[in-house]
Amino acid sequence: MPFFTRREPEEELPAPEPHYEEEPRKRGGLLGSLRRDPSPAPTTSTQATDSTRRTSSTYRTSPTNNDGSSSIFSRSTSTRTGHGGLLRKFGATEELDPSIIQARERMMSAETAEREADRALELARREVKEAREEVKRLELEAKEEARRAKIKAYHAKEVSKRGKALGRHDLR
Repeated sequence: MPFFTRREPEEELPAPEPHYEEEPRKRGGLLGSLRRDPSPAPTTSTQATDSTRRTSSTYRTSPTNNDGSSSIFSRSTSTRTGHGGLLRKFGATEELDPSIIQARERMMSAETAEREADRALELARREVKEAREEVKRLELEAKEEARRAKIKAYHAKEVSKRGKALGRHDLR
């Protein structure tokens, strides 16, 4: 690509108003929702210029589509001008095969399940650690109570010995 190029002034076309899709967020995180529809709904917008015309497809994660269905991928198609990047060379502008989309969704679902399993494992480890600490605390408490009971028994025995000496005025 040359550094210095001469450009002819382009015809002024009225720019379409940008379309922003409101995505309701029900859950945080990267995936948002676990309910998915395997086929993404396309959103298309095009711009025409006097030079080349190209359509590119991009997939974004979204908990819901415009039609209300849930899908992990929703496709938006836009037209760009200029030269393509690395993705154009490898077919990123063509529609993805439904089996590829389904495989991606299954992979993302498996990754989500794996993250949830990791969280559950971490929670279980923390619970086990807390339970062991509780058992140790109870054992120390029982040892302390046993030590106090031993001291109490010793003092009770001493008092009992002193009590045996009493009773010389006792009537028999």
